[in-house]
Amino acid sequence: MRLYDNGWAPSPRRVRLYLAEKGGGFSETIERVPVDLQRGGNLAADYRAINPRGLVPALVLPDGRVIDDSIAICRYFEALHPDPPLFGRDPFAIAMVETWLRRIEGEGYAAAVYALRNGHPGFAGRALPGPWAGEGASPPQLPALVERAAAMWAGFVAALDTHLAERDWIADRDYSMADIAALVAVDFAARARLPLPEGCVHLRRWHAAATARPSSAA
Repeated sequence: MRLYDNGWAPSPRRVRLYLAEKGGGFSETIERVPVDLQRGGNLAADYRAINPRGLVPALVLPDGRVIDDSIAICRYFEALHPDPPLFGRDPFAIAMVETWLRRIEGEGYAAAVYALRNGHPGFAGRALPGPWAGEGASPPQLPALVERAAAMWAGFVAALDTHLAERDWIADRDYSMADIAALVAVDFAARARLPLPEGCVHLRRWHAAATARPSSAA
């Protein structure tokens, strides 16, 4: 298997953290192929032949089939190597991991993406990811989305802080894929100038614990 990766982008980091949490050595059999996003490596013809979306990560299976979504890649690995479980230990926990993954992606991570791509000058002409920019068709940055992102982020972190008031981890009694996704979202949001509010004491405690795990450096 070949995993097309990038050390800066948040989506590939989800996969790296997942593999680091899994341990067991099976990840050592996966070939890592770096994709240089800053130089447009994701928009090059050879990579677009692998993933027409022009996004990372992408996992190429031994038979040539491709999985081009970070959570889907992790679910594939989970099916191959279910222990330790990172998508829930029982039916209810599985449902909670799925619930929080949707909230994290749709509210927290989306806010960070809106803020960064519409507010950072480095993303002028690249307000949408993937082939839009390479084909000269990316819509312009929308400053109003930066304001919307701040509101989304405030609501998301407030709700997550309340949720974490009486628990160590987000969706299960153990660290799970929901925690991985949230850690990536929080760290990415900080780069988009969406920090954790000082008053979110439970979320800050969780973030310190998640960051202290060895996998966080993956």
